[in-house]
Amino acid sequence: MKTKRKLEIAVISDVHLGTYGCHAKHLLTYLNSIEPKKLILNGDIIDIWQFSKRYFPKSHLKVIKKIMTMASNGVEVIYITGNHDEMLRKFSNTTIGNISIVDKAVLDLHGKKAWFFHGDVFDVSIQHAKWLAKLGGYGYNFLILINRLFNWYLDKRGKARYSISSKLKNGVKSAIKYIHDFESVAAELAIENGYDYVVCGHIHQPKMEHFENKNGKTIYLNSGDWVENFTALEYQFKRWKIYNFSKDKLTPFSIEDEFNDLEYDNLNYLISAITIVDKPSNKKSN
Repeated sequence: MKTKRKLEIAVISDVHLGTYGCHAKHLLTYLNSIEPKKLILNGDIIDIWQFSKRYFPKSHLKVIKKIMTMASNGVEVIYITGNHDEMLRKFSNTTIGNISIVDKAVLDLHGKKAWFFHGDVFDVSIQHAKWLAKLGGYGYNFLILINRLFNWYLDKRGKARYSISSKLKNGVKSAIKYIHDFESVAAELAIENGYDYVVCGHIHQPKMEHFENKNGKTIYLNSGDWVENFTALEYQFKRWKIYNFSKDKLTPFSIEDEFNDLEYDNLNYLISAITIVDKPSNKKSN
């Protein structure tokens, strides 16, 4: 049996369960490799905007079942709502067992304050033209589907994977400016409110960067996504790390870093997962 990596906090966001772009199997492998005290789901976990009964694979259900099981086994799960799962905001400040639903969270991490929120509050297109944002979301998902087929072909040919959307975003000045503005605004607000860390999702850009102005300093962190980047944030040994599934695989934290600055056929399984805890077998192998 493989040893799971113990973490104080794991942060994932922008999983988009229920869409073709979601890499649920990658995420499930990651979740099976860790044992966090807290699991923070920083928005857009289930894509309610584009939810369809015609597409919700078993692997997507398994991710939900895994999170439920983690909560049943004592992991504190904090679900921070995002724009694609905004329907859950009507349940904000609700707690069921070890699972809580909130719009934002502030945690004390060894004497430092960490501010967690999804980040869509900065997006003017969502606040003032939601229909346009949703239309853009459908276009993005279509592009991701095409990209997935393209990468399947590249994998068959033994060639490196390629991200069309990342290439477009990195080549368009307005997209670069939007990302930069998002990061700057989040960092400046964190400094203004005395937060040592600000942790976001939303823009699908994993990042860890120090920001400083005349009023103070903070560390901006973004957990990325499980559509293109397959990244998470991990907090252990009083430090943050960006975990990258494609590069890190299951690389654990090293002590030195501290000093170096099942098949589920239907929804019945999902419902039972809320109340049933998997018990270890008492059978001994011969």
